[in-house]
Amino acid sequence: MVTRIARRPADPAQAPADRGPARPRKAAAPRLAGERMAKVDTAWLRMDNAHNLMMILGVWTLQPGIGYEALCRRVEERLFQYPRFRQRVVEDATGASWSEDPRLDVRHHVVRETLPRVRRGDTQTALQARIAALASQPLDRAHPLWQLHLVEHHEGGSALIVRIHHCIADGIALISVALSLVDGGAPPPVRRSREDHGGTDDWLADTVVRPLAEAAVKAIDTAGDGLVRSMELLREPHRGVEGSAALARLGWQVAGDAAALLLMPDDTRTRLKGQPSGRKRVAWCAPLPLEEVKAVGKALGCSVNDVLLSCVAGAIGGWLRAQGEDTASCEIRAMVPVNLRPLEQAWKLGNRFGLAPLVLPVGIEHPLERLYEVRRRMDALKGSTQPLLAFAVLTVAGLLVKPAQDAILRLFADKTTAVMTNVPGPREKLKMLGATLQDIMFWVPQSGDIGLGVSILSYGGGVQFGLMADEAICREPQAIIDGFAPQFEQLGWLTLMLPWDEAAAAPA
Repeated sequence: MVTRIARRPADPAQAPADRGPARPRKAAAPRLAGERMAKVDTAWLRMDNAHNLMMILGVWTLQPGIGYEALCRRVEERLFQYPRFRQRVVEDATGASWSEDPRLDVRHHVVRETLPRVRRGDTQTALQARIAALASQPLDRAHPLWQLHLVEHHEGGSALIVRIHHCIADGIALISVALSLVDGGAPPPVRRSREDHGGTDDWLADTVVRPLAEAAVKAIDTAGDGLVRSMELLREPHRGVEGSAALARLGWQVAGDAAALLLMPDDTRTRLKGQPSGRKRVAWCAPLPLEEVKAVGKALGCSVNDVLLSCVAGAIGGWLRAQGEDTASCEIRAMVPVNLRPLEQAWKLGNRFGLAPLVLPVGIEHPLERLYEVRRRMDALKGSTQPLLAFAVLTVAGLLVKPAQDAILRLFADKTTAVMTNVPGPREKLKMLGATLQDIMFWVPQSGDIGLGVSILSYGGGVQFGLMADEAICREPQAIIDGFAPQFEQLGWLTLMLPWDEAAAAPA
């Protein structure tokens, strides 16, 4: 039934006498302003906790230096073309929305930094200390969730520290953002319509993640909060069916995926697992020549990724043994992000990736034996369903209230020692405001109680390793980082010593 409400006359004297006193009009429910945040991005927004903030951190070093005012103008001209960098987050009971910041001020987001005076040669240590401090400092939720910190005088040039909340974008998308700031870069293309965000050129996603990714994104886009009701139905089937049979089947599938994650065995408990304190340490190493990494991989019948991950496992294992730990049969699990979209669509921002759980054989000391074991495990992941499960659970988590989301995400943290990511950057060195962008490094955030993040980035013909560690778990991450180059050198020497016919016939 539709009830018509008569408009009250402007002159009370003209109101009909027999209607009695006017009843107070019920206040209309406030309308939510702005664009709704995607459910996956909402999950990342809510992952902040007292000891792990969901910020992607990076640092650029430039020669010669750049000026503060010039950087502010470049940000206004380029970065503000992305709506997400003008919008603040407004949370509500069902999620969050993006809303234009009425007090947007470039000088709030571009901050001048001055590092303490240090002895010659200690400038990297001072820069690392400042980045670590910023890793524990939350972004102001009254404004868009990002900041650039310009160190104007650093080793004869400048350093630019970048902090961006993960709810804005993932690492692949932020590379696209970075390219818009460099000389010759362009603002993002004009979005003409609501476009599909799926698809990828990544081998693992093509063979493993794409089928569920497309189904899950489509289902969530169409079902929305009905998916939560379907999960409630699974928990209490006596309440009866609400919604379509397809929705119920989707609920069964998601519940089955979550159950499979529960069966994932714990990795070895080393000193790299424990309760984090929230105080961070960061480190990075000088670039390894990418062509040399490719040559070693080709000679040994392995991919570049196999070689790099073997070096990571070797460096971590060597550090654990130096701390007095017995690493025999020791394995640690790292969650590895898997890109789910074509690189040409990275400018759309948001988070479009799954997670592949990779177990690193840190207890294998022989470089070649460890390399081939890493290759075997990477090949096994190509046919595994675990990345599908992780993507589905992460997506669904954004639909739930925070306590339920936290409970689901503990599935990852309790069985994981590290988060590890490998991001390809530009092959040639770039310029920004006339200065050469010499080096780029970044660090991934760790969720839950995970205290270790490993980053691999290729740029300008080199590949670099970065490490972020919680102080309670590893006070000197540089000691682990310093093991990466020696691990690669060992593989290089062994490659040179092998007869070429044997190298070509390396174990499959």
